[in-house]
This record gives sequence, C-alpha cells and structure tokens, in this order.
Amino acid sequence: MATGRRKANRAKKEETNWQERVIQIRRVSKVVKGGKKLSFRAIVVVGNERGQVGVGVGKASDVIGAVKKGVADGKKHLIDIPITKSNSIPHPIDGIGGGAKVIMRPAAPGTGVIAGGAVRTVLELAGVRNVLAKQLGSNNPLNNARAAVNALSTLRTLAEVAEDRGIAIDKLYI
Repeated sequence: MATGRRKANRAKKEETNWQERVIQIRRVSKVVKGGKKLSFRAIVVVGNERGQVGVGVGKASDVIGAVKKGVADGKKHLIDIPITKSNSIPHPIDGIGGGAKVIMRPAAPGTGVIAGGAVRTVLELAGVRNVLAKQLGSNNPLNNARAAVNALSTLRTLAEVAEDRGIAIDKLYI
C-alpha cells in the first residue's frame, strides 16, 4: 500500500515541475445565424526548464478553459532539446514557422537570454540560459513561438553527428 502512495506522490511531483506561461489571449468571434459567437484563443508555452518545451493553442468560451486547453495541447507537443554545460544551445540554428523566421546563436556563460517576445518565453521554459536570438519576418506570437520550437527541435549534439557519420567524436574535428 505504501508503494502505491509513493507512486502517486512521485506522479504529483512530476506534474508540478511543469511551468506554463501564457503568451497571448485573444478574443475571436465567429459569425453564426443568430449573430456573433465570441470565444477566446490562448497561446501557452509549457516547459520544465530542463530541456523539454512545447507550444499549445486552446480555444474556449472562457479564458480559463482556453488556457487549460492550451496547456494540454502544449504537453502533447513536447520536444526534447540538447543543452550544453554552459546552459546554451550546441550550435547556431534557424527556424521557420509560418511567416516568421528565428535565428539563434549560442552565447558565453553570463550572457543571459537575449531574445524578444514569444521566443524569449520558449527559450526560458526550455532551460536555455545563454543564447542570442532574433525574430525576423513576422511579429505574430504564435508563428514566432512555432519557429523557435522548430529551430530547437533540429538541434543536434556532437555525439549524434558523429554517430550519423559513423566516426568517433574525437575524429570529428580532424
């Protein structure tokens, strides 16, 4: 019986380490036969600050319901990212989401997260502490968040590259 409680407590702890941040709440309307039907759209970023992050969108007739749906959607679309010892990204990367383009560059320890808008939120909740990022093309928060997730999902470590090429890591630079 005690092991069942421990599992339940462990599951609760795993649940509570997720952080959620709302990027945008927008009131949207749909024209129906009787007039306009108002609802809310929430864009939410979910992350554990240890290499996992996801962006979710939720729509509901009230704000709280939209945020809950956004969190659930974000947890469905989680990605794992490699983080270096200096809490940065392994290499420079670009990402595209809709009309938005995001450029990310690794930075030295102590630099901090130099990024704006939705990209900053995604990077902070992913656990990246030292990075330079720039949004290009669009200032739409949803597209910028998706572009950031797209960039982070294509990151690869030296070990992965060496394995793909079939050589040892120490021979990668030679």
